[in-house]
Amino acid sequence: MATDLQTILQLEVPIIVQVGRRKLALDDVMSFGPGAIIELDRSAEDHLDLLVNNKPVGSGVAVKVGENFGVRITTIDSAEDRIEALSSQ
Repeated sequence: MATDLQTILQLEVPIIVQVGRRKLALDDVMSFGPGAIIELDRSAEDHLDLLVNNKPVGSGVAVKVGENFGVRITTIDSAEDRIEALSSQ
């Protein structure tokens, strides 16, 4: 049983760090070009959403890690809630 749990805990799952959302008319999307700016639904100072299985499980702030972006987690749901996010569709 312990080995099964260890195997499950080693599975990789995709996470999404979401800056914001916006619904636009297809006409607007078709007019996009280089340099176009899409205004999102949140302030630049807001924390970023951390999603697992498209379900929010926490939030954080953007940081620089070497030459890459990273996220410093500021809030995280309980282990039970994160497991629930993984198991629900």
